[in-house]
Amino acid sequence: QVQVVESGGGLVQAGGSLRLSCAASARTFSGYAMGWFRQAPQKEREFVAAISWSGGNTHYADSVKGRFTISRDNAKNTVHLQMTSLKPEDTAVYYCAARLGVYGSPPFSRYEYDYWGQGTQVTVSS
Repeated sequence: QVQVVESGGGLVQAGGSLRLSCAASARTFSGYAMGWFRQAPQKEREFVAAISWSGGNTHYADSVKGRFTISRDNAKNTVHLQMTSLKPEDTAVYYCAARLGVYGSPPFSRYEYDYWGQGTQVTVSS
């Protein structure tokens, strides 16, 4: 019921910034929480950031707290991840995900999300 498409990945030097975008289109009356996850080679997919339907509640992984900012614009059906002070360890495929029917605090487990985008590659050089 939700189509999710990420964009904005690319190559950036350490210390630089990058802004990821996610277009989400729902075919339901239900609202949905949104999250960003990432997966590096040989590693599990890990939580990065999440935001509630209203945008009022956010949650970040400790590894990105203070550097990344998640936001959403429901009128445009978009979610963004502004990444600053990027580090080589941020290199991964970044995925946008949606969880239907969640209006409050967004979940931060990948198992709690219903719909996923195809992923966009972020590479940070040192």
